Amino acid sequence: MNTKYNYSLILGLSFVSFLFLMMLISLVYTPHEANAMNIAARLQAPNVTYWLGTDHFGRDILSRVMIGAQTAFTVGAVSVAIGLACGLVIGTLSGYIGKWVDELFMRATDALLAFPGILLALLLVTIFEPSMFQTMVAIGILSIPSFSRVIRSGVLQHKEAEYVKAAKGIGAGHANIIFKQILPNIAPTIVTTAALNFSAAILIEAALSYLGLGVQPPDPSWGRMLNESQSYLGKAPWYTLAPGIFITLSVMGFNLLSDGIRDIRDKRG
Repeated sequence: MNTKYNYSLILGLSFVSFLFLMMLISLVYTPHEANAMNIAARLQAPNVTYWLGTDHFGRDILSRVMIGAQTAFTVGAVSVAIGLACGLVIGTLSGYIGKWVDELFMRATDALLAFPGILLALLLVTIFEPSMFQTMVAIGILSIPSFSRVIRSGVLQHKEAEYVKAAKGIGAGHANIIFKQILPNIAPTIVTTAALNFSAAILIEAALSYLGLGVQPPDPSWGRMLNESQSYLGKAPWYTLAPGIFITLSVMGFNLLSDGIRDIRDKRG
């Protein structure tokens, strides 16, 4: 009997599934109205009415954390979709065509990688009015180089494989070779990269919101909740711990999920 388990995959799926379920529940139910203020109940410790306590405006922290999960998953999904779509085009064309096309695209991605990620995100967000949309676009642009390089590497590796040569020999066109032969074989690597970028997107969104350049109030964001709670760390530690724990769980979950998928890919390879 095989007793070896992929603990990274199990833990990653558990964390991500828990957060995703919480996000889905928040679409139809939260214990309290997330933005409803109750000054009489401000900074209450966790109790039977407010499971994670209240903030400095008397708002229910659990409800705000649940709505914050919507922000985190939306930003992660949209930014990864932007990065994947652009990276798929750039990486596939660079690896498959090569020559001057490869040189042009790779120099462009090198230029993008030359900027530290968080600084480039700050630049892109501050050029326009800070909002959730601008945050998603900025993080999506940041993820383009990682997708394009991974896809380019996979295309270069597989385009000279025997099965690709056989497909060419029977008259398969370029589109058939790319979409039916090469890309399905590098799909696990793309999924691994997507999980890592999802984790990074949540972290960058939290950082931008913490600085006041991401999601704008009164919409809840884990990063903004951290910013608002820092003045009350000694008096109400639960205020800071709640968003901090959920940021940690989400980042750890997607990183573990990526490691688990990579382990499966390596065993099959």
